[in-house]
Amino acid sequence: MSADPLNRAGTPQRRTTDQPPSGSQADAIEVRRSARRRRTVSAYREGDRTIVLIPARMSEAEERRWVNVMLDKLAAQESRKLLGDAELAERAERLSAQYFDGRARPASVRWVTNQNTRWGSCTPAEGSIRLSHRLQGMPEYVVDYVLLHELAHLLVPGHGPRFWRLLEAYPRTERARGYLEGVVAADRLPHLPGARGE
Repeated sequence: MSADPLNRAGTPQRRTTDQPPSGSQADAIEVRRSARRRRTVSAYREGDRTIVLIPARMSEAEERRWVNVMLDKLAAQESRKLLGDAELAERAERLSAQYFDGRARPASVRWVTNQNTRWGSCTPAEGSIRLSHRLQGMPEYVVDYVLLHELAHLLVPGHGPRFWRLLEAYPRTERARGYLEGVVAADRLPHLPGARGE
């Protein structure tokens, strides 16, 4: 079997993958493999594409895992930079249109700093939605899930079967719930001396 001249020369191998998971802002992902790159993985946005740079030696399974990790990192960076209260309200309106045919219409959507045991809350009588500031910086799909959860409460007040059927429309519900459960579990772990720069 002959060696790949592109790989041997250190020129990146390029491959465009399928659509990214729902909730990502980019339309396509391009993976570039490089023989010069030994350990590091990085990613950036280029127009409507996400470019992920990986070492050439990575297996396809490692590539898939790292693409997901990097998409989550980019989404977290973007949500930290972009989402003020006005953007949060626009996002809620867009999500309501996409998943609930625009039926969930909040009067206000805003970040709050006084919710440390909840990710979000909704007062259906007032039409107000509040999201915990702790969500800022989390992946976009997680923020979208919490927003959809609170939007669904404008349509169905409790957590009965009708409520959960509404959320089934969002394809990343289980992943977002798992992410949030992991954050809660990590907060409960004992902090050992020497960990986290102590």
